[in-house]
Amino acid sequence: MSTLAPLRLLREPSNASEGNQSNATVGASGGWCQGLDIPNELFLALGLVSLVENLLVVAAILKNRNLHSPTYYFICCLAVSDMLVSISNLAEMLFMLLLEHGVLVMRPSIVRHMDSVIDTLICSSVVSSLSFLGVIAVDRYITIFYALRYHSIMTLQRAVVTMASVWLASTVSSTILITYYHSNTILLCLIGFFLFMLVLMLVLYIHMFALACHHLHSISSHQKPPTAHRGGSLKGAVTLTILLGVFFICWGPFFFHLILIVTCPTNPFCTCFFSYFNLFLILIICNSVIDPLIYAFRSQELRRTLREVVTCSW
Repeated sequence: MSTLAPLRLLREPSNASEGNQSNATVGASGGWCQGLDIPNELFLALGLVSLVENLLVVAAILKNRNLHSPTYYFICCLAVSDMLVSISNLAEMLFMLLLEHGVLVMRPSIVRHMDSVIDTLICSSVVSSLSFLGVIAVDRYITIFYALRYHSIMTLQRAVVTMASVWLASTVSSTILITYYHSNTILLCLIGFFLFMLVLMLVLYIHMFALACHHLHSISSHQKPPTAHRGGSLKGAVTLTILLGVFFICWGPFFFHLILIVTCPTNPFCTCFFSYFNLFLILIICNSVIDPLIYAFRSQELRRTLREVVTCSW
């Protein structure tokens, strides 16, 4: 049984499946082309852990009024996106298990319709998760470099419009992706979206890192140390650095996989790389597991509220 249907559709080029299979057979003698046999239980376990973690983050933000700000609303949306990835993944696995064991009997047309709905939901969650990582990076950048004007720039109304726009764009783009996933143009758009997010976060990170270096130099030169607010902003830059590293490690292999599908669908090396597709899916799910841990350990206020939620101290 497989998992993450919309990503499964991109396992290998549909117009080169026979060539991939033959190349895989030839390359298998080399050993590493055999790929990894990842049990479905691991997908299920990671999905459950991600669901619980992100649910706690959402509950903590809703509980604590001090966290009712655009910054934490964006974090909450990211948690919801990751949580929906887990829910959709678990729902798909349950749906497929019921069908395989004959517990659920449905007409093929209904099964295809249900699969398309779940596909769209997962893709929408994945795209929105990537989008909110970029939104959080921009929000942190504004917090650091436009601290005095932050509340006039990032108003609650603009935050709501941003969140609604991300969800709408994610839903529309995911519907198009599921409908035309065989098209290389769609894959190029998806790759371009990932590269845009990577470059955006990298540029913001470098700028904030330069600011951190400047303040470290100021301290070493016995100049006036940074204020508490600025220190908190630099802590946010460290958080963004961690997020950027996790983002690249967890998402990079999958999008490199998409690049190979477009550029070298029948090349033996690319075919070997395709055989590790399940590992790339595990990394994507791990991103949903790691993100809540970053927020819990980097934000003292959120960490305290999470402790209260876990211990039911309402």
